[in-house]
Amino acid sequence: MLPDYFEFCNPPKLLSGQFALENIPSVLTDLRAEKPLLLSDSMLEKIGVLRTVSDALLSGGIPPRGCFTEIPPDSSSAVVNRAAALYRSLGCDSLIAVGGGSVLDTAKGVKLLISQGIDDILSAMGCENIDCGARIPFIAVPTTAGTGSEATMVAVILDPEKQIKMEFISSHLLPDAAVLDPRMTLTLPARITASTGMDALCHAVEAYTCLQKNPLSDTFAVSAITLIRDSLSVSVRNEKDQKARYAMANAAFMAGAAFSNSMVGMIHAIGHALGGVCHVPHGEAMTILMPICMEYNFDKIGDLYGELLLPLAGPEAFAGTPEGKRGRETISVIRRMTAEYHDLCGLPMSLRETPAKREDFVSVAKTALNDGAMIVNPKYVGEQEILEILEKAF
Repeated sequence: MLPDYFEFCNPPKLLSGQFALENIPSVLTDLRAEKPLLLSDSMLEKIGVLRTVSDALLSGGIPPRGCFTEIPPDSSSAVVNRAAALYRSLGCDSLIAVGGGSVLDTAKGVKLLISQGIDDILSAMGCENIDCGARIPFIAVPTTAGTGSEATMVAVILDPEKQIKMEFISSHLLPDAAVLDPRMTLTLPARITASTGMDALCHAVEAYTCLQKNPLSDTFAVSAITLIRDSLSVSVRNEKDQKARYAMANAAFMAGAAFSNSMVGMIHAIGHALGGVCHVPHGEAMTILMPICMEYNFDKIGDLYGELLLPLAGPEAFAGTPEGKRGRETISVIRRMTAEYHDLCGLPMSLRETPAKREDFVSVAKTALNDGAMIVNPKYVGEQEILEILEKAF
């Protein structure tokens, strides 16, 4: 059923496939940029992933003007401010972000600061209050197949003083181009492959079921789930399988495009709070919370979960499951996936296997209630309900 009104925005040019990196210089030339700042993290620099990107730039005659690699797993406002200061001091004219969600979100924060002519990202807090500002060419090169940040208008950045993850939302934060090169994820350990893959699955599931869903986001979400079904387990079991990792990179991009337009829901709201308050890695929080929150929402959207059994489990499983039981089976499939990755690589199945502590649950619940993702969850969620979910997850 078509909604009365919806919007869909997905402007990044997609460069996807073998040697996609080598096409970055031509994109920069099209964008009239020649002095890019590379943003990444120290680990990717250490293991040579950043060098692969630098070599691709050099081969096209556009060496990076500078490099910033001080980005932690949970980027913060202070990190964004420092990176923007370096951009200005070096006279850069564009951004190339190489990394996972934290790196890509940091680059979005830097783009925000430079384009708006401000020095502190905290002064830009708020939802959709960012105009286009100055033109800052931005290319995203993801090295994990999960966050989908290369296709989203959302940046999640930690306020270290308040211990909350701030969400900045604007179509002006979207990259000009996203580069999916299978070489970029070959060094990803099995556990991170599993957690980021489950994050992508959660993006697609929530995009398909939240209040703001629309036909285009549905199409991206279903296609992402199909690729995840066929490729995630292979990627976890064999880190050198380029075909599977390439498929997961595309799945993450499509899931990102889906939720960027339809938004997510309570799983992400609680997950963001667990990350900000308890420092639970985002993909692990999504893995643990997903089936529990789906059970909570089931009486409202069980039929939609049933529709997802087709891309998640395949046509035989879908046809062999009675219509009234398909929604429950979708949740069961996700639980079996979680158990599989727990056995294969130690992906947590409960919050007790993470840094989360019961004494922090009230703070987590209060923080989650103020998360923007909660607005479009299909069922009302209060503080007590969140506390009950956290207990089940523990």
